[in-house]
Amino acid sequence: MLSEGMAWFCRSSCTHRAAIPLQEINDGEGHPSSSHQTLKGTSKWATSLENLLEDPEGVKRFREFLKKEFSEENVLFWLACEEFKKTQGKKQMQEKAKEIYMTFLSSKASSQVNVEGQSRLSETILETPHPLMFQKLQDQIFNLMKYDSYSRFLKSDIFLNHKKSEEQEENSAEAQTAAKRASRIYNT
Repeated sequence: MLSEGMAWFCRSSCTHRAAIPLQEINDGEGHPSSSHQTLKGTSKWATSLENLLEDPEGVKRFREFLKKEFSEENVLFWLACEEFKKTQGKKQMQEKAKEIYMTFLSSKASSQVNVEGQSRLSETILETPHPLMFQKLQDQIFNLMKYDSYSRFLKSDIFLNHKKSEEQEENSAEAQTAAKRASRIYNT
């Protein structure tokens, strides 16, 4: 069974990364100016499902949302497949493949995912596992999340409240920085 604290993983085809400029313009505190900072938090999550799934806090919030929608098994399956791809050794691979199959794919699965019938795996394939054996199913679930759940997540209270709290923290930090600058100007 997969634990609540399961680690997050990046989708294997994630290649987009925000570029870090060679020269950054700094503010008076030595921090990059806000116009040159890379996206983070909810701003980054809103750009793509891939970016959301790269961020542990994003995964946590997305899971919370999917749980309310009774579809948390989709992201759990996707995460389990990512973890499976990193598994070493035939015995461990067989064990994890069986765990994924029994948890998400079997007709008796406790957290069955909704994949197309012809894509289902037979239990016999579990004897000869390979890292990409769940890829087609994982891609189906990813696309289901991307084109269905993800857009609703971006409009959800969970996302919007987290975004609001981030903005409040950012505004508070900016106000403190401005106050420090002002005190330096007036105290010199």
